[in-house]
Amino acid sequence: MITVADIADIPLYAAMPERLRARLAARAADIVVDPGEWIVHEGSAVHFWTVLDGQIEAVKRYGGDMAFVATFERGDYFGEVPLMLGTEAYVGIRAVTAARLMRTDPGDFHFMLTASPETSAEIAQTIARRVNLRRDAYLATNATQAAIVGDRYDLACHGLRDFLARNQIAYEWLDPSDPGDANCIPAAVRDATRFPVVILADGRRLEVPTQRELAEGLGLQTKPGSGTYDVAIIGGGPAGLAAAVYGGSEGLRTIMIEREAPGGQAGTSSRIENYLGFPAGVAGDDLANRALLQAKRFGTEILVTRDVCSIASDGSEHTIELDGADRMHARAVVIATGVTWRKLETHGAAELFGRGVYYGAARSEALGTRDKDVFLIGGGNSAGQAAMFFSSYARSVTLLVRGSSLAKSMSYYLIQQLGTKHNIAVETNTTVVDVGGRAFLDSIVTRDETTGATQQRKADDLFVFIGADAATEWLPAALERDPRGYLRTGRDIERWALDRPPFLLETSVPGIFAAGDVRSESVKRVASSVGEGSMVIAFIHQHLAALDAVGAT
Repeated sequence: MITVADIADIPLYAAMPERLRARLAARAADIVVDPGEWIVHEGSAVHFWTVLDGQIEAVKRYGGDMAFVATFERGDYFGEVPLMLGTEAYVGIRAVTAARLMRTDPGDFHFMLTASPETSAEIAQTIARRVNLRRDAYLATNATQAAIVGDRYDLACHGLRDFLARNQIAYEWLDPSDPGDANCIPAAVRDATRFPVVILADGRRLEVPTQRELAEGLGLQTKPGSGTYDVAIIGGGPAGLAAAVYGGSEGLRTIMIEREAPGGQAGTSSRIENYLGFPAGVAGDDLANRALLQAKRFGTEILVTRDVCSIASDGSEHTIELDGADRMHARAVVIATGVTWRKLETHGAAELFGRGVYYGAARSEALGTRDKDVFLIGGGNSAGQAAMFFSSYARSVTLLVRGSSLAKSMSYYLIQQLGTKHNIAVETNTTVVDVGGRAFLDSIVTRDETTGATQQRKADDLFVFIGADAATEWLPAALERDPRGYLRTGRDIERWALDRPPFLLETSVPGIFAAGDVRSESVKRVASSVGEGSMVIAFIHQHLAALDAVGAT
């Protein structure tokens, strides 16, 4: 326990009235840590900390890299900046040597400031110094990890920008056709014969790279680190990320394989307003990034830009083959591949994909919509959230809804928000019957389903949210599906080979589980997918215990 003697010679406390010093010591937690142990994780809740012994360091994550911020020794303190600003921890703190710290709760920190004007003045001066240091450190850091030079309507350029945006990798985009960007393009790139060109922070230059080549250039993991795992999770949406967090935290050798970027379709949501615990809402990519960092902290491997080609099972183990012929083995598999956007079958849509026609929010296109006329097809929450997001950039945003009302398909709070934006229009009973343009989208034809009248309209961008389907055709035939292709689990399974009943989220192949939107009869909500992803690990523990029991006999 902390005693008055432990802090009597520390300048911050020595100047306090003795009664206050005694109160703080009596109410503080005594924290002892080993070398390398994390004390505070970036993004976590904050306390006020005082170093009593040893040495610790503050580090800040920039993209995938850790940058050193400061060192603290006996008598130093930290945590006052986020406490005063009411934010989460903006740096991580870990022990360099064995250390002992005094942890003061936020309420006692507040009492300390109000009870001792001298202490309050000292901490105010410290905050000013540290804000200046953070400013200098930020300016000295290369904030962008890549620069992309390519035309907005180049499909390859769109794919790379979308990949970086969804993986929350800071990048700069320079469009040679934009007069404002032309003079900023590095001279070494202007003579390139093929675009897009990507220039990495270390100066390396990649011409028309694939997403995997770009991922490897940025240091993202694209190959498994081992040949065998307890759990392999296929898909990195909310369900897959939750399974990755719980699998790693419970000591299972866990790997998550994601074809594009962690977050799935939820990661493209500009704002999720009704997710528990976020009263101001949370961006889908921010929620995904938090979960990703959490999973990595627990030791889960995260593979990106890899497709799973096949799964073969022999009863006790499953062999997973990736594109490129890499193979791994897992004692249990979680299929959390979610759903894929349904394609617009209208004439001209396929030819203009990536050149004005996009599926989902495509937030990487936000800057390109400045002062443009944007149309969105769909009446669900995803379309509504995207309309709100693009309204901050575009001249006009028009939501085209096939039904007669938004009330049946969109949350009430979102309908109310749409009504507050002067540049958002909602047209019901309307469908798109033609998409026009040569090199890029320039017009659409809409039809009023009530009168049958058609109208050709100037359009700069068209974002499509007309539903989604499960893409499960690549999975083994032994996995039962419902008529729409979603995976059956638990009591819905018709064919089952073992004496025990299937677990709630287990498919018709023992040891292969399904979670999230890909599962038949699932509730298509982020919160429910997170719940299923966490639940599935409990069932996997039971499955592995049963396998071990059989192996022991």
